[in-house]
Amino acid sequence: MTTKLHGNILINDSFIEAEILFTNKIQSITKLGPLKDNLPKIIPGFIDLHIHGGGGADIMEGGSAPSIIASTHARFGTTSFLATTMTAPYEELEKSFLSMKKIFFNRGPKEARLLGVHLEGPFISSKKLGAQPDHVRAATLKEIEKLHNIVTIKTLTLAPEVFNNLDFIADLVALNIMVQIGHTNGSYEDGVKALNLGAKSFTHLFNAMSSFHHREPGMVGAALAHAIHAELIPDLLHVHPGAIKAALRSIPNLYFVTDATSATGMPDGDYKLGSNTVHKCLGGVRLTDGTLAGSSLTMDQALRNLVSLGLSIAEASKRLSQIPAELIGANNRGVIKEQNFSDLLVLNDDLTLKEIYIEGEIL
Repeated sequence: MTTKLHGNILINDSFIEAEILFTNKIQSITKLGPLKDNLPKIIPGFIDLHIHGGGGADIMEGGSAPSIIASTHARFGTTSFLATTMTAPYEELEKSFLSMKKIFFNRGPKEARLLGVHLEGPFISSKKLGAQPDHVRAATLKEIEKLHNIVTIKTLTLAPEVFNNLDFIADLVALNIMVQIGHTNGSYEDGVKALNLGAKSFTHLFNAMSSFHHREPGMVGAALAHAIHAELIPDLLHVHPGAIKAALRSIPNLYFVTDATSATGMPDGDYKLGSNTVHKCLGGVRLTDGTLAGSSLTMDQALRNLVSLGLSIAEASKRLSQIPAELIGANNRGVIKEQNFSDLLVLNDDLTLKEIYIEGEIL
């Protein structure tokens, strides 16, 4: 069935009055004129490259968790995502990957599209675990390839300074896996080496990495001085607004993620994050010692937060959709153009969601 939408549509980084016809993909766009008052704004669906859970389900649980997570985040405008695993023994990772196969190959009704996996650990530093369980170990290409053959790994987070992780970067790039630097106590020099070897981005910039000092710039310094891409959690708890603005000035393709946990879309209380128990209260998610442990952020709230910091809707949308899509090679998503998937969000004036379309299906 063909659907028609009329409104101020985000095309080529600016809003214009237009009409769009689509099935599962966009069939045609008819430009009608400049932006017009009293019409809804229509932007691409959000693409979140860092989701651990939602709706009370954690991706490490296996079973029906992937479907619950996909349907939970779809309600908040995330039309595609990477399921993000925790540091864990191989057997637990394999269980999680096997549980994802069903929705990876066959998206269910009203579910966000699973584009692959973000393997966040276990090849990280025990000195910068954050909320990761301490199952850190040396990377083996055999283990990575076995998981990659179950469900595609799109992104892998590693600490470049531990074990022989630097030696794996070229192999991962050859597998078309994007390497992100994160959960690292490495030096500025370690970060530069990793980038030169093919690492492409940084995982939750500022969090769980060696901080900036003017005589020891650390991993944050390497990112601010050299990165083209980095992800950042804009819940306004993980990173101060001033630091977000500094990153925006320094990193051309800074993009935003939720790092959402099973607490997302749920009331305050106790939830699972991998093998850890976390507590949601007053919008934050923390371990018992108070350490931030992922978030309960949704991408629609991320959009509103970014606009509150002074970003235009168009720029915020680009950093929540287009840049993530380009980064992982999802070239038929993230922007509104003919023959792209019909992942579309219709916004109310207050930037809440009026309508959500995933591959042409209205939620």
